[in-house]
Amino acid sequence: MRESFSSAAATYDRAAFLARETGRRMAERLDYVRITPERIADIGCATGDGIRELQRRYPRALPLAVDSAAPMLLAARAAMPLMQRMLRRSPQFLNADMNALPLKAGSVGLIWSNLVLHWIDDPQRAFRELLRTLEVGGLLMFAALGPDTLKEIRLAFQDAGYPSEAVPLRPFLDMHDLGDMLLAAGFADPVMDMEIIRITYAGPRDLLRDQRHLGVRDGLFGSLPWRDWRRVFRSFSGQRINGRLTASFEIIYGHAWKPKAKVADDGRAIVRFVPKPE
Repeated sequence: MRESFSSAAATYDRAAFLARETGRRMAERLDYVRITPERIADIGCATGDGIRELQRRYPRALPLAVDSAAPMLLAARAAMPLMQRMLRRSPQFLNADMNALPLKAGSVGLIWSNLVLHWIDDPQRAFRELLRTLEVGGLLMFAALGPDTLKEIRLAFQDAGYPSEAVPLRPFLDMHDLGDMLLAAGFADPVMDMEIIRITYAGPRDLLRDQRHLGVRDGLFGSLPWRDWRRVFRSFSGQRINGRLTASFEIIYGHAWKPKAKVADDGRAIVRFVPKPE
């Protein structure tokens, strides 16, 4: 996926309306969270919408913009306001993988990740790395695609006579699986919810074009001979309502906190004594 995201840096913004909308809704959730982080990080920052929102909310925090695709970081840097760059208040840009962050343990107070985790083959491994990076009491907030994403295309495969195991669309974890992974990684008090966002298109090619501009077409739709896709898209086109096709995206929102450690690095249990009131 890194190569696909890298090649899409120049076209990403023209098709990133879903990411902008989920980012806006993530930001609304921060209205109900009392936190004053000293360091904030947008992991999988793409062209920088998320880190700019975090900077607006937490102007005193040190901002970090992290992405595995270097061209996305260049686009994010170029999008920073000139005055911010002149005053040296731009984020620190880090080209890194979510599974191996070049950050000290316990160094970040808030981690934000918008529509990235579903591209990770092992989200629990990523959660462990994010937990390592967070300070005690730090917050992870994310949005990810869920299993009902593009359910209209999955129905079109069924209508075209394809068995479920032949559908090449990328499978996505559900809300409960991600919540269980957060707990297994060591996070505390996870809060999960989901919603469906529907986007309409004039035709299948418009849907494909947007996903190509985002750099996710092949990762999302998988590999299938074009003649098979033509059959599926004929079935999909039969679902028109008022001349438009609908594509559903299940959005899973989650946040969780880093608790105090209960076990030391060597495996011994940590016992904390509370002073007796005088």
